[in-house]
Order: sequence, then C-alpha cells, then structure tokens
Amino acid sequence: MLIPSHRFLSPSLLLPPLHPLSLTSFLFLVQLISLLFCFRHSMSQSSPFFSIARAHAGAGGRAVAAALLLRQPVAQLPPNIHSLRCFPSVRLTHAKILRSHLSLPRATLSSFADADDGSGTKAGDAEAREEQNGECETSEMAKAFHITPRMAMSISVMIAFAALTVPLAMRSLVCHGTFKMSVLAYLTLLSGFYMAWNIGANDVANAMGTSVGSGALTIRQAVLTAAVLEFSGAFLMGAHVTSTMQKGILVASVFQGKDSLLFAGLLSSLAAAGTWLQVASSYGWPVSTTHCIVGAMVGFGLVYGGVNAVFWSSLARVSSSWVISPVMGAAVSFLVYKCIRRFVYSAPNPGQAAAAAAPIAVFTGVTAISFVAFPLSKVFPIALLQALSCGAIGAIIVTRVIQKQLGELLSSEAEKIASTEKSNVQQVGFLSDIGGPTGAQLQIVYGVFGYMQVLSACFMSFAHGGNDVSNAIGPLAAALSILQGVASSAEIVIPTEVLAWGGFGIVAGLTMWGYRVIATIGKKITELTPTRGFAAEFAAASVVLFASKLGLPISATHTLVGAVMGVGFARGLNRVRAETVREIVASWLVTIPVGAVLCIFYTMILTKILAYFM
Repeated sequence: MLIPSHRFLSPSLLLPPLHPLSLTSFLFLVQLISLLFCFRHSMSQSSPFFSIARAHAGAGGRAVAAALLLRQPVAQLPPNIHSLRCFPSVRLTHAKILRSHLSLPRATLSSFADADDGSGTKAGDAEAREEQNGECETSEMAKAFHITPRMAMSISVMIAFAALTVPLAMRSLVCHGTFKMSVLAYLTLLSGFYMAWNIGANDVANAMGTSVGSGALTIRQAVLTAAVLEFSGAFLMGAHVTSTMQKGILVASVFQGKDSLLFAGLLSSLAAAGTWLQVASSYGWPVSTTHCIVGAMVGFGLVYGGVNAVFWSSLARVSSSWVISPVMGAAVSFLVYKCIRRFVYSAPNPGQAAAAAAPIAVFTGVTAISFVAFPLSKVFPIALLQALSCGAIGAIIVTRVIQKQLGELLSSEAEKIASTEKSNVQQVGFLSDIGGPTGAQLQIVYGVFGYMQVLSACFMSFAHGGNDVSNAIGPLAAALSILQGVASSAEIVIPTEVLAWGGFGIVAGLTMWGYRVIATIGKKITELTPTRGFAAEFAAASVVLFASKLGLPISATHTLVGAVMGVGFARGLNRVRAETVREIVASWLVTIPVGAVLCIFYTMILTKILAYFM
C-alpha cells in the first residue's frame, strides 16, 4: 500500500487561518477518547494482556504464566511445572473457569500444557481426539474464528448475496437509463467490490497482524475491531476527489477520445489487481495494493498507448519503495525495540519504567498523527498547538488509566513481591531472551505495551481505511464517470454511496480471508510479544506518516514487514525466518509484472465484449 502525500482532507475544504471544529479533527478526537476508554478494562489484572506471560519459547514461560493464572508463587509450584506436559487434571477441571475470565484462546492452561502425560485421564484423551477430528472437518475460516463450519458458510453466503443485490439499488446504477449502460455499471460496481474485497483480505494485516501475533488480540477480536474502523475510515475519511489517471501513472492526453478503451483499461486494472491480491492472500503473502494497481495500469498503458503513455518517473518512485520502505521500517523498529530493552527491561523496576513510558509514547504518536493527518489549520503555529494539545490529552488519559488499573502492582508492596518472585524464578526460555522482568513486573510490562499496541493498531486501521479505499474506488469512480459521459474531466467526485460500497468490500474481504495474511505478519516472520509488536507497529506508523508528509515513496505493507523483521534482527539474525522472508520478497518483485500481464489479458477480452455494448 503506497500512502499518497496528500492529506486526508482536501486543503481546499479548510478555511484559513482556522477551521472551527472541522469534521476531521472532531472525529479524530472522539476516536482517541473512545478508544482509550474502550480498552481501559484491558489494564485490569484479569485482562488477557496480563496472561501473555506465557510459553512463547520455553518451559520457563509456562512456569510464570501458570503461576499468574493459579495465583501461586512460582517457588511453590510442583517440580514438573517446567516440563512440556503438565497440569493433566487442572486442564480438565478449570478450563471452563479460565475461559470465562480470559478472552484469549491461547491464554488458558491448555496452551501451556501441550498434552496430558501418562497420568492423563481417558476422558482427556477422548476429548483431544474429538477436537482433532473436528478441526480436520472445519474450514479454515471456521477454525480461525472458532465458529462452526455452517456459521462460516452462512456468513460467506450473506456477503455474496449482499454483493450481488446491493448494487441494484444504488443510484450509480439506475441513473444510466439504457439497459446496456446499466449492465455495464453493474459490472463496474462488482469489479470495484472485488478489488475492495481483496484489499480487506490482504492489506488489513498491516494494522492488526502484530496485535494478533503478540497475543494482544485474538483473530476474532482483531477482525471485528478492524471491520468497524476500516469501514469508518473508508466512509468518513476516504478521498472524495481523485484523479482519473490513478496515481499519475498514465498520460491522460494519450487516451483522449478513446472512452471505450479507457473504460476497458480501468475495469481490467481492477480485475487484474484483485486477481493477484487474491492469489497472494491465498498464500498469505502481504503485497502492496498500490503496486498491484500501478502494475496493471502500466501494462495497459504500454500496450494500448505506447511508451509515451506512462510516466516513467512515477513508476521509478513506486519501484524504489521496494528498498526504501522495508529498510526504513527495519531500522526504526530496531532502534525502538533496543530502547525498550535498554530503558524498560534493564531498569531496576521494569514495571514502573513501562508505566512511565506509556504516556510518552502516546503523546509522541498522537501528536504526530494529529499534526500530519488531522490539521485544524494551514498556519503552522496553530496546527502545532492543536497537535500538542491532542497529544497531551491522550497522555493524561493513559496515565490515569494506568494508575487506576495498576495501582496495586505499582505500589511498594507489589514491588517487594515482584522482587521475591524474581529471585525464585529460573530464567529459561523466552525470559532469558529478555533478561529482565518476571512475575508481577512482567504482568505490568506486557499489560502496558499490549494496551498501547491495541490503540496503535486501531488508529492505523482507521487511517488505512481512509487511504487505501481509493485504490479500489478511484478506478471505479473513473469508470462510472465514463458511462455518464464526463470522462474528459481531470477530476471526478466520488459519490458517498460508492465510498460506502468500497468500505463494505474491505470489511467483507477482511472477514472472509483476512486471517491468512494476519497470520503471516503476526506469527510467521518472527516471534512477537506485546513489546515487540508495539515496537514494530509504532515504527511502521511513524515511518509512513513522516515519509508521506515529506513526499517520499513509501509502502505501508513493505514498511510493516520490514519493521517486524527489524524487531527480529534486534534479538539476533537467527530470530527471523528466512524462508518466509524470501517468499514475501519474491511476491513483491513479481507484483507489478504480474499485474501488467493480467491487465493486458483482461483488456483484450473486455474490448471485444464492449464492442457490443458501447
């Protein structure tokens, strides 16, 4: 996904020197306050964030997590707690109780004990066999959301039914008069929905993948949260004005008077980009949706307009993001995670250090987002004051939430208990990797950073919906304008219903296939915890915001993948799975060529079909 350099709100809509309570800034402030209070209960001791002190990489994690869940000191646990197979009876008797308190499926004792040992009951073995057989029969979507296959099928059927019937009631369809034009408009709306569906299936992992990988959110929670925020961003913040020649890749003058050919090229670009995105999503490859669109339009322009029909400088800028984006993302996330290890993990009181770092991180992030994307005024001092005010409000709210929810753990008595636990816990597995907080201290650190990670993911998801919907809606609106006879205009106005249509497509794709790429971002590149996930998310958002503000070619998808890799490199070169990285890089390299070839193929077919309609 290539983030354009323009702001969310067109500058022409801002009234200098100050726009009183602009819709954009108001929505941003409401979003900030609601999200902070929505997740304030996540800081309580019964929160799933505090159950993330689990077995990420070793038996020591199981010991600490089991101690936290059973509310017993680690020193009093049985000797076999460090083995891979433990708690045969507790797993059966208390699983239902734990499940009622913890929303994370992995944050139960069954996730710390891989299987029962020889003393396990026959009922436990029968239950395990039944679960295994059930998993084999369920679909991937059902397993991802922990629902029945019938329910998963019902959701898919309802989405398909809505996709086929809703366009029949849209004004963009009924206003074309003749039956042939209405058929073309219907096919155009379906093509735009198909592209938006694939954007949701692939690109939404940018916002939610790290949160799922670290355990801060389950896939179900991530999808539901992202669905609301993606649709809100697409509908409320989507660009209402777009260039007919998407992203300035094609020279408009070359296609003057060739409305039929241009219409075929726009529909073919949507179909080609959607096809490659679907292939990439099926394998779990995170690719850039903008690169897909660019590749498709370059192929169309070369074949049907010649070499002079393409802005090669723009193509070079897009291609350079292959290197710039992941390198910048990896470098910043590397530094952020090193700072966390230096100033939080190595602090005398890691929990207190994490609680102190949270307001600073929120102030920095909210100030940057407000200044770059949600300015109240074009006057620099006023815009800066607004950004600093929003950042200060966010920091104050976070500070109060942390103090209220973590007051006991931050007290002197809790510090003594934490120091006692630290002396008794054997540092093995992932605890030796971080070499710092354990016990109650680990609760605080993971709870604070898990909380901040969810907030950052929510803001990034909202921003993603507003930015990336244009990749599907831009060509769609341009094609509809051709059917209405206004193709010669340089700019077109996107109807509100079309923006909502694109938002619905993103949500549908996210619901049906989003879990595939989320798994790649969150689990397959490197092992993530709340601190590592926050470092990657914070670094990616920072790089994308400032690079887009400076006009640098940047891809949010590539940046986030690079940020996740940077967190892995901070722990050692062998912490990054080379095979997964090779597959992702290979998919990046072939995105533009494949999009071009597919667009040429689809255009050849569509031009022959359109000879009958137009």
